[in-house]
Amino acid sequence: QVSVVESGGGSVQPGGSLRLSCAASGMIRSIKRMAWYRPAPGNQRELVARISSDGITNYAESVKGRFTISRGSAKNTVYLQMDNLKPEDTAVYYCYADTVITEWGGLDDYWGQGTQVTVSS
Repeated sequence: QVSVVESGGGSVQPGGSLRLSCAASGMIRSIKRMAWYRPAPGNQRELVARISSDGITNYAESVKGRFTISRGSAKNTVYLQMDNLKPEDTAVYYCYADTVITEWGGLDDYWGQGTQVTVSS
């Protein structure tokens, strides 16, 4: 069994900062990529930031220069440092573990339950 758990959401004023954490746990052999998503129009989720197992990062244009994704020292942990937050960043942020290979040879993707970020004065 694999689980993905986010933490670190909250309320902050415009221009403030928050740091989100995500930990994937269970019988995991490897994870190809970990990413953060948030809702987008049309019942979709838009990619906010992604990091691969070899450290390559990608960001949505709207967060470049403000958000930073990084891997934690603990295995299968990632962080999203969010600076200069704007009201339009208000959303539930979901952590996504992409291409998870388990100890028993399974292959799947996993989502966390989400953590709320609210940016308001």
